Amino acid sequence: SKKRRNHSPEFKSKVALAAIKGDKTLTELSQQYGINSNLIVKWKRQLIDQSSEVMWFN
Repeated sequence: SKKRRNHSPEFKSKVALAAIKGDKTLTELSQQYGINSNLIVKWKRQLIDQSSEVMWFN
């Protein structure tokens, strides 16, 4: 079985932000970062969920 890689929060944020910006497709991002596109979608959703709580109080 493949060992699960533990990605740092910084890495997850970087990938999620890139996905949100939308300059590249999910396929391009998954190839660039060597991760599954489903993972990118998941991280993107997590980042949006987290930031929506924070964003409106600035």
